[in-house]
Amino acid sequence: MVTSKFGERYDRNFNTLSLKEQKRLGASKVAVIGVGGLGGGVCEMLARVGVGHLTLIDGDSFEASNLNRQLLSEEHLIGTPKAQAAKNRVNAINSEVIVKHLVEYVDESNLYERIKDADLVMDCLDAIDTRFMLQKAAQKASIPIVSGAIAGVTGQVTTIFPGDKGYELIYGQKSRKQSKGVETMTGNIAYCALFVAALQSSECLKILLDRGDILRNKLLIAELWTNTFDIMDLV
Repeated sequence: MVTSKFGERYDRNFNTLSLKEQKRLGASKVAVIGVGGLGGGVCEMLARVGVGHLTLIDGDSFEASNLNRQLLSEEHLIGTPKAQAAKNRVNAINSEVIVKHLVEYVDESNLYERIKDADLVMDCLDAIDTRFMLQKAAQKASIPIVSGAIAGVTGQVTTIFPGDKGYELIYGQKSRKQSKGVETMTGNIAYCALFVAALQSSECLKILLDRGDILRNKLLIAELWTNTFDIMDLV
């Protein structure tokens, strides 16, 4: 059992995780960029499993259209900054997690500073342009990215390490203006968002603990209407 003021908090993590691994998670630092549909689920899972330091970044506030899928949104929170709600949720789940929340949008001017002290960054964004900016900043900070995206009931996950081509292999070269993805036309369903958030959280733990198979230079695509799951080699 991990020494904790809650004593039994992590009992059900064992023996999937060892005591050494649990302590390693407690010392790990993860930045989550975007705490909406994907990021809200990621925050929930990382806090429960015991990742000790979370930086939660989102400049948006909840609106009624978020209620169909975003775990952290509630009717009484309409108008509340998502980053603040994410911090409150993490604190309610696991008060031992050290949380830094930033109510701001990220771009080339601030991304590196926001993620440079993290061990890993979770891409829960919805804009392709910003993903390319994130990859540039993560490469400068020498940290990996776990990226998720959803559209309707289709989701994808990949992991990008410094030096990898990453998003270029998925979206093509960044030679033109690229903004929102296909989800602006398809919508997003709650269970797909949480499914992909779970896959991202799994990738995060595998990287932090250096175990298991990761999706580096691979793209996992899940289509939930047909229960189709494919892993594509990107190189």
